[in-house]
Amino acid sequence: MKILEARGITKSYGHGPSRFDALKGVSLTINEAESLAIVGKSGSGKSTLMHLLALLDTIDGGTLRVGNIDSADIKGKDLNRMRNRDFGFVFQQFFLTPNASVLDNVVLPLVIAGVPPGERKKRGMAALEQLELADKAKNKATDLSGGQKQRAAIARALVNDPKVIFADEPTGNLDTATGAVVEDILFRLNKERGITLIIVTHDRDLASRCDRQFHVRDGLHSTADDLAARA
Repeated sequence: MKILEARGITKSYGHGPSRFDALKGVSLTINEAESLAIVGKSGSGKSTLMHLLALLDTIDGGTLRVGNIDSADIKGKDLNRMRNRDFGFVFQQFFLTPNASVLDNVVLPLVIAGVPPGERKKRGMAALEQLELADKAKNKATDLSGGQKQRAAIARALVNDPKVIFADEPTGNLDTATGAVVEDILFRLNKERGITLIIVTHDRDLASRCDRQFHVRDGLHSTADDLAARA
């Protein structure tokens, strides 16, 4: 079943001589429970594509559907609710509040959703258990290692039981061994829990672990033949 469908989507920034066309008409269908790598060099448009798919930004042209809903019809509180309920986010920079506890960082989506404190703690601790971080729940986020911070970020992404996890260069700030652990966690969640996994990366080894790769170059979808011809 289709969970996200983009048809000819475009996105530009700036005006006049400074205008930059980040995406020039990209079409892509993503199915439930698959893993997809959006691959491209810096400036290719891959992160822009992820932000649009995740409803973190709005398209300029084309159509984008989430399930059976046109993204143009999702606004205001409904948009915030969908992002918070259906999507989880894991970024290269972690985006943890340094002096807040690990548990408080993890339950932030539940706070936004208005979940009562007791239920927040229960679900937050359950997520930390899955990521083998329960013993760090009361620690400040600043006390964690890089790998632990990324695992905490994954726990935060999981706490609302999302349908889709978007991961933007999730191992970019980690050493090889720690990055491999984080990768294994993400793919285990995809396979065992059926969470759709969308990874933005320029790492070919990471991309090769996904069910499918979608290459972006200069704001357009590039086929394997295109990439080989340009290599």
